[in-house]
Amino acid sequence: MIRGFKIGVTKWARQNTDIHTIWQRNYYERIIRSERALDAIRRYIVNNPLRWHLDRYNPDTVERDPWSVDIWRMMQE
Repeated sequence: MIRGFKIGVTKWARQNTDIHTIWQRNYYERIIRSERALDAIRRYIVNNPLRWHLDRYNPDTVERDPWSVDIWRMMQE
């Protein structure tokens, strides 16, 4: 079902916009092992749109996002 949805969205976007890359390649699943990590991830999700200027996938990024590095380091603990 997900595959069909993604195919449909990709076809529509390529026919109706100038966007050709629709989906992010790969993703990483993590097991959240502590309440502290869960709270940090929730804050990251809520605040992520405000931090686009620091995102490594933003072609106009101004600097590396230290907050995201800390969150992923915490997830490794």
